[in-house]
Amino acid sequence: MKTVYFDCFSGISGDMILGALVDAGLDLDVLKSELSKLNLTGYEIKADKVVKKGITGTRVEVTVTGEQKHRHLGDILRIIEESGLKPDIKNISKKIFTNLAAAEAKIHNTDIKKVHFHEVGAVDSIVDIVGTVIGLKELGIENVYASKVHTGSGFVDCQHGRMPVPAPATAELLKEIPVYSLGIESELTTPTGAAVLKSLALDFGAMPAMRISAVGYGAGSKEFEELPNLLRVYLGEVNLDRYENDEVALIETNLDDMNPEFFEYVTERLMAEGALDVYTVPIIMKKSRPGAILNVLCEPGKTDELLPIIFAETTTLGVRLHRVERRKLARKIIKVETKYGMVRVKIGQTLGEGPLIRNITPEYEDCKKIARENNVPLKNVFDEIKRAAANKLTQDNI
Repeated sequence: MKTVYFDCFSGISGDMILGALVDAGLDLDVLKSELSKLNLTGYEIKADKVVKKGITGTRVEVTVTGEQKHRHLGDILRIIEESGLKPDIKNISKKIFTNLAAAEAKIHNTDIKKVHFHEVGAVDSIVDIVGTVIGLKELGIENVYASKVHTGSGFVDCQHGRMPVPAPATAELLKEIPVYSLGIESELTTPTGAAVLKSLALDFGAMPAMRISAVGYGAGSKEFEELPNLLRVYLGEVNLDRYENDEVALIETNLDDMNPEFFEYVTERLMAEGALDVYTVPIIMKKSRPGAILNVLCEPGKTDELLPIIFAETTTLGVRLHRVERRKLARKIIKVETKYGMVRVKIGQTLGEGPLIRNITPEYEDCKKIARENNVPLKNVFDEIKRAAANKLTQDNI
């Protein structure tokens, strides 16, 4: 399946996306021809090769040449809908704009219909967003993935005055997306770039296993001492059977002089403080002493919070720290109506086109409660709820 991976080591913006796609093989004339199907005049678009810290990329610039006016979300959606673009390009473009406007509306405490895009910004946004969707379609892209997003820091001046970076609308759009900042005082990720990622990316983190066919670099307008101001894109093929992926920290230590009754308490404390999993593995240590490896999985930023617990509650004098990649089924919780009432069920599935259900697991605590209240064997409750969930998924075409 043809896939693009956005490597956002220097953030992401609309013009950087267009530049990267052109650099990776998108024909600029084709892009201009498709954009001409919009009822939008008074702008010019050009692309030039530039060098950022020794890396050559493409800089796409949109120059507004005519008088423009404020446009509300409805005006922009109408322009897109009344264009001669293909229906799928229209629908995806409208989705991105709606997400962008929803974030702005929430930040400014107004109705989404009242959100307006200022003169030049409206033209830039239309060209960047619709141009991005056109570019992805022209390159045959079916799936979009992205790295963690570099946001930048400091402040940015905009129509409403001076705002912290990331701008409030950008921060709203980046909810549930992994982000970071290396302290560069500049707006690296813009609302437009964040809206594209929010609307299109299936997953964020390490690059999926893919056979790369092209690499492109889209240049931003600014120059930084710390890094090249570029967005890198990888185009290639990935397996249809895709998984979520991320990176976690593994803390481990060998213990041979600790009361085994204490492991339960240590585990409870670590889980309560945010550990993802805690488990022990029996081992034979020096002098043939029986022992155990205590393993703690956590988010990388959680290690400093968990180490004091390990040192306080165990007999260890030191731990080993590792960064490990994970591959996971995409998980979600659904509620299923059964003869026992509404029950939660965890669904595990692969990503990509035509996702496949791999696991259906009723929530244990729900099943245990039902079994006790109805004096029914737990295994019978579990099987009944699993059948009901499978039927629901079939009926819903999931």
